[in-house]
Amino acid sequence: MKGIILHGGHGTRLRPLTHTGAKQLIPVANKPISQYVLEDLREAGIKDIAIILGGNNAEKVISHYGDGSKFDVKCSYITQDNPAGIAHAVSLCEDFINNNLFIVYLGDNLIKGGIKSFVQDFNSSDADAMVLLSKVKNPERFGVAEFKDGQLSKLIEKPKKPPSDFALTGIYFFKPIIFQMIKDLTPSWRGELEITHAIQMLIEKGLNVKHQFVKGWWKDTGSPEEILDANRLVLDDLTSNIEGKIINKSLIQGRVVINKKSVVNDGAIIRGPTIIGENTIIGSKVFIGPYTSIGNNVEIRQGEIENSIIMNNCIIDLDDRIIDSLIAPHTKIISNKENKPSGKKFILGERSNVEF
Repeated sequence: MKGIILHGGHGTRLRPLTHTGAKQLIPVANKPISQYVLEDLREAGIKDIAIILGGNNAEKVISHYGDGSKFDVKCSYITQDNPAGIAHAVSLCEDFINNNLFIVYLGDNLIKGGIKSFVQDFNSSDADAMVLLSKVKNPERFGVAEFKDGQLSKLIEKPKKPPSDFALTGIYFFKPIIFQMIKDLTPSWRGELEITHAIQMLIEKGLNVKHQFVKGWWKDTGSPEEILDANRLVLDDLTSNIEGKIINKSLIQGRVVINKKSVVNDGAIIRGPTIIGENTIIGSKVFIGPYTSIGNNVEIRQGEIENSIIMNNCIIDLDDRIIDSLIAPHTKIISNKENKPSGKKFILGERSNVEF
């Protein structure tokens, strides 16, 4: 069985973060979102993986994953020149799949518990396709399943009046027959080849399309709010691990991870769940957490940070409070005033420089 990770898209809802990098490389709990996807495939026994590139900064994706050997997988790269839809991206992989069963996994999706049991179920079945569904509050934003007598009867892309509250999660299991369906597709009103239409063709031709329900949480991380929510969900499963230097351990509260060569100075308070990367310095006038991820090579001289993601190589010297924020690599936030408002909220792109 082979795997396909979709790593394209322009990430317009995540600008300016995505001006300089793919949205799937934004870290959640200090790990790129698509790395969770790749590791999920690997843990399910799928090690031959094609990554579909598109949008901007594909070189950063290749730089991170390389040939896949450091993740104990084999990575190939296929470029989708235009954002012509998921089905179009899948069609580019026909030679790579070469008559094998395969999984298509959107690179900005996260699910609790992984896909191993679903892989086993699909492998042992006679299904031609299988979709994973999750109950959501706003089904009109997704592809939605319709059922008849308990069986999947129809898939509708972003319906104005959803027939159910079960959304497609962006994880699909296929036999190669799906390529035949894709060849017969015409573009939707969005100008894209929709994978939901290809699966619908399987259903209408009487082929066996199964469905399964995700038992834990599922997150589509397409907006800042959804990324911060995913960060909270992942950090909720954090196990404490202190490898860095802590001057006063009594000020570490709850489940906290502090990685190698990081220093937390006396007087700083770290409240979990929180993760701090490598080579990071936390000053004595700093309060961090809960639900905060601090990357590698970060220096936080003063300030309070809560429910936020601070990426690699940032400097924060702020006599104030940062909340609900995503701060990209190489950003500096420096305070030059003594007044202290109630809190600051940032969505900052790479190499930003903020002074006030």
